[in-house]
Amino acid sequence: MANEELQSFLDTLKTNSKKLTRIIIIVVIVVVLLNSWFIIEPEEIGVILRLGKYNRSVEPGFKMKLPYIEKLYKVPVERQLKQEFGFRTIKAGISSAYSSRSYNNESLMLTGDLNVAIVEWIVQYRIGDPYKYLFKVRNSTKTLRDMTEAAMREIVGDRTVNEVLTIGRQEIASAVQETLQKLCNQYQTGIKIEQVVLQNVTPPDRVKASFNEVNEAQQDKEKLINQAYSEYNKVVPRAIGEAKQMIQQAEGYALNRVNRSQGDIARFNAIYNEYRRAPEVTRQRIYLETMNEIIPKAGMKYIIDDGISGILPLLNLDNKK
Repeated sequence: MANEELQSFLDTLKTNSKKLTRIIIIVVIVVVLLNSWFIIEPEEIGVILRLGKYNRSVEPGFKMKLPYIEKLYKVPVERQLKQEFGFRTIKAGISSAYSSRSYNNESLMLTGDLNVAIVEWIVQYRIGDPYKYLFKVRNSTKTLRDMTEAAMREIVGDRTVNEVLTIGRQEIASAVQETLQKLCNQYQTGIKIEQVVLQNVTPPDRVKASFNEVNEAQQDKEKLINQAYSEYNKVVPRAIGEAKQMIQQAEGYALNRVNRSQGDIARFNAIYNEYRRAPEVTRQRIYLETMNEIIPKAGMKYIIDDGISGILPLLNLDNKK
């Protein structure tokens, strides 16, 4: 009886062992299959290492690799990445939230005229070469951050504080982007810099009030200068125009008088020459011409014979017509 029970137990154990082996084999197969297949999203590139050495890059889609022998890195090549300097965004959106912590170790900078400015900026970039990004530089993200800060400090150090705070911001951002891209290419980081944006550039809090007063004074100065130029442009051109007009009128008047005088001289000379040839005739002609001009203007005329006397009582002298 004991032998039968032992044999039954051994048979049961043997059967369970076969089932367990099958289950283990199935689990192993499932695990292998699960670790063999993977999905690369549309914005990613897959980089596969085989025994720690670069083997290949795979495009988006449903792919397969050797489990435990090959290792996969997913690199978001189509995604725009960014790094923030001088501040940190806690929550992005319509009303973004920012960290209240101070990052003056990043943003506090010395300008070329030995003044201090707080510069906050963003670097937007993409991963252009996944292989270089993963294997050419150790910790490419940290390297990019260090290079960005160094480039910004170099460019700001060549500008005056007024350029940094006002008119030179776009030029500084462009110069930093160009310098940073050269460094990325030099170090083979595989990163493409798309944009550098200066978010906020201000003087330190201790001198902000004084700096604002100086800016207001400069703005008032420029305002007064512009007003003075405006008044100048209103008055001076008008005065110049009036002066030119008066000069032209005077020149015209002088030319007219000279021409008339020359005409009178020519007329007088012509009459004088005629007078010299025939004095009586010329004198009579001048007399008649003069009387022809005077008589029509004299009004009522009375012609009296030289021999008549006592004519006055007969004339109505009150009648002016």
